[in-house]
Amino acid sequence: MKIKTALAVVCLSITSHSFAALIAGDKAPNFKIPASFAGKSTDFSLKEQLKKGPVVVYFYPSAYTNGCNTQAHNFSVNSAKFAAAGASIVGISLDSIDRLNTFSADPEYCAGKFPVASDSDGKVAKAYALNVKDAMEGKLDTRGASIDHGFAERTTFVITPDGKIAATIGGLSPAENVAKALEFVQTLAPKK
Repeated sequence: MKIKTALAVVCLSITSHSFAALIAGDKAPNFKIPASFAGKSTDFSLKEQLKKGPVVVYFYPSAYTNGCNTQAHNFSVNSAKFAAAGASIVGISLDSIDRLNTFSADPEYCAGKFPVASDSDGKVAKAYALNVKDAMEGKLDTRGASIDHGFAERTTFVITPDGKIAATIGGLSPAENVAKALEFVQTLAPKK
């Protein structure tokens, strides 16, 4: 099993290097930022969450946009599988905490299953060496509301309790991104 895990790390590192500078083996930048869980404002601390096990940190462009809706929904419906593998999930975007309070509770998307955090200035995304684009005037979300924030590159990091990036997943569709993250997390889970 160790060979399979090592091979997965190497494969994910190779395929992911073209879209994100941080790869498997890199130290994950620590962060503590405002978040929303099931519609309630809170804070999310990577350092604190890693004390409980691996953390899947997924960056996405914006709540209430097609791909991000799909990704949040897939993380939500698979949240029990991530938990069974000992991992927790946090989504991060440049959305305001007000938008995230609604998105995190929405039964179609996050459904109160995991927190989503507000990296409103893009500093956390940039610390992970992701591309951050400026807001686009006139851009509307799937509800018809104006999107007045920038966009982080869609990339998922699996971070182990030692604070190291075990996998970087990007360049995939939102659904494939979630499936690959789950597949990798399951290789980290202790065997029973």
